[in-house]
Amino acid sequence: MKRFRAKILSALLVATMITATACSTQQQTPENSQIETQTSQSIPTSQQTKGEDENMEEYYIFELSDNVTRTAVNYKNRYGIELSADLYTSKDLDETQTYPAIVIGPPYGGVKEQGPGVYENQLAQRGFVVLAFDPSYNGESGGEPRHISSPEIFSEDFSAGVDYLGSLNYVNREQIGAIGICGSGSFALSAAAMDSRIKAVATAAMYDISAMGNSMDSESRNAMIKSISEQRWNDFANQETAYTRNYPANAPLDKLPDDLTGLDVEWWTFYGLKRGWHPNAGGAFTDTSMLPFMNYSLLNHIDSISPRPIMFITGDIAHSKAFSETAYDAAAEPKELYIVPGAMHIDLYDDVNKIPFDKLETFFKDALK
Repeated sequence: MKRFRAKILSALLVATMITATACSTQQQTPENSQIETQTSQSIPTSQQTKGEDENMEEYYIFELSDNVTRTAVNYKNRYGIELSADLYTSKDLDETQTYPAIVIGPPYGGVKEQGPGVYENQLAQRGFVVLAFDPSYNGESGGEPRHISSPEIFSEDFSAGVDYLGSLNYVNREQIGAIGICGSGSFALSAAAMDSRIKAVATAAMYDISAMGNSMDSESRNAMIKSISEQRWNDFANQETAYTRNYPANAPLDKLPDDLTGLDVEWWTFYGLKRGWHPNAGGAFTDTSMLPFMNYSLLNHIDSISPRPIMFITGDIAHSKAFSETAYDAAAEPKELYIVPGAMHIDLYDDVNKIPFDKLETFFKDALK
């Protein structure tokens, strides 16, 4: 385990993980960009995300195939939190037959109408029943207070998706897999380690969200814990959890702010512009959300997923590449590391010309026989 954590630390350095939220920067909005965002003060739940009570139909970032049916569904996880999800099926689905199924989780800070829907739209055309969900406390899913992040509950949300898929009479319960995009890659792997019903896992541009807190030196770790612990006094006094929205609340920007640097350029290219903007994807979680990740290692039991197969997909120019390489080294066989030429991290969210759907189809059809 010490060797594994040392590798994670190396991965962090290579990936230049400069923020606590990994797949969507926790850094403050660039100055002078005139972007309407939430402030860092405690925000009433009803004001936190403009889009959460609106019809999301107009906010999908892709065109639904004429050959696919999309159905909004709701179900509860084992904590009783109602999850909002989209079920995608081929229009020629025969409900008297059974099919393999896949549950998909969004990038950390993302929602089902973004990258997960892109994957669903493609995979449903290839014969899979596909479910993508908004994580608990986020998007259109339930849970209070809003915008909490939790390593255990976000992993549980994958298992809740398996619960739902297994309730459909046209899904074969022995043929259910999972895909995790960005931070959901680590949640999908964590879920599979504890849920034997997940028969295969693929990750795309994976981030291990728990790696940051579990790889710090003692001084840095203690300083972060102290800061977050002190924030709990403020949250209790205000009777609201502090939350800062990073990306535009009401509409995407026409162009990137001039003062962006480093990874912020990549994050804003997706989350801040029309390409991937969504009113429910503010790119942040409550100020105290990182605390449980300091005490919870998502990939401690990754080797126990074997003999169920894992495929790690990353890009050769993805800043997060080292996370996939590190997890691949820690996993047991059967496993595969597939590197997409010319792909950045965010390209594996939505670029159908770079996401290897043929590879995914073959992987899951072989694994879910």
